[in-house]
Amino acid sequence: MAALEFFDRINGNRRTFLRVSGLLGASGLLAGRNAHGAAPLRTGKSVIFLFLHGGPSQFETFDPKPSAPAEIRSVYGTCSTSVPGVEYSANMPLLARVAHRTAIVRSYQSGSSAHRLQPLVAADTLQANLGSIVAKVIGANDTKTGMPTNVGLFPQSVDSELNGPISNFGNFASTGDLGLSTSPFLPGGSGDLQDAMKLHLSRQRLSDRRQLLSGLDKIRRSLDDQQRRGLDSIQRQAFDTILGGVAKAFDLSNEDARTIARYDTADFYLPDSWNDKNNRERYGHNAKSLGKLLLLARRLCEAGCTFVTVSTDFVWDMHADVNNLGVERGMQVVGRPFDHALSAYIEDVESRGLQDKILLVATGEMGRTPKLNNRGGRDHWGRLSPLLLHGGGLT
Repeated sequence: MAALEFFDRINGNRRTFLRVSGLLGASGLLAGRNAHGAAPLRTGKSVIFLFLHGGPSQFETFDPKPSAPAEIRSVYGTCSTSVPGVEYSANMPLLARVAHRTAIVRSYQSGSSAHRLQPLVAADTLQANLGSIVAKVIGANDTKTGMPTNVGLFPQSVDSELNGPISNFGNFASTGDLGLSTSPFLPGGSGDLQDAMKLHLSRQRLSDRRQLLSGLDKIRRSLDDQQRRGLDSIQRQAFDTILGGVAKAFDLSNEDARTIARYDTADFYLPDSWNDKNNRERYGHNAKSLGKLLLLARRLCEAGCTFVTVSTDFVWDMHADVNNLGVERGMQVVGRPFDHALSAYIEDVESRGLQDKILLVATGEMGRTPKLNNRGGRDHWGRLSPLLLHGGGLT
């Protein structure tokens, strides 16, 4: 399916197209097919999609509503930002200092108040992961570096003892009908999967094995044509990944120790703050991993990856019930590592001159209700959700 044909399938709905293409930076991604229909050219730009799974509160982040009635305002009050006249919730002091480098959209809505994966995987994306759309347009790997186009990062990506993708609300790796070759690559931390990406054979022997596989693949498989094409592409992707030495980009031990320390959110691992909740494991895993996940995302984009999803492991659902913390305690547990890690990312990317190369999008599947419930939590609200953008030539 040609790249532009995919967008033709979104029912001619202009608003839907703008939702999808705006998040992807589609004008750049689609700008590469030559007159002969050759493979699309890469622009050298990347997207990091920071998925605040659970649904972040707009009030306790970037829209504290200081002039609203007391029962609607941020429970933390406000703090001034580096943009005159703009205030954030007072629990976001580090992001407030770099507000002039970001764009906050206060009118964004996902259109749903359900715990699914929108806008990352939704009807608007034809049930395909946004990164899978990019992979369909420009190919599964960078042909020069071997870097996967589409990568999904979860706590397990930086620590094999932590959680992988949560599957309760949908499949992060869904490709719709785009084919298996567009699936996101899901690294598994420092365990066997990362080791498997390293080249333990000579290039000549690996080439011999490629030829052997090619010969065996001529045997008729009991798969339909589309599945065969997907598997062939996956095999090519695996060889390209290994030969490209991609494991180096995934290995944080190659990063400067001072940079790792700047991103690190492990100091926010405070079990006494969440041990009374059923969701306690996820709070802990998020605190241990968020900073390193953003650092890893930056490394991957710097090495040539085009679309990286970072998931926060479903910690933003703040009903104040048996499972989840309420807003005041929850934003201490979840908001502080977010403020720390994202501000570190922004400062790091700016210092490296990468701000025009990498677009970071931070949002969740919905927002939270204007009024607190009687337990001090905020419930689901699909009519508004916080949205932060950084870089990509937009900020």
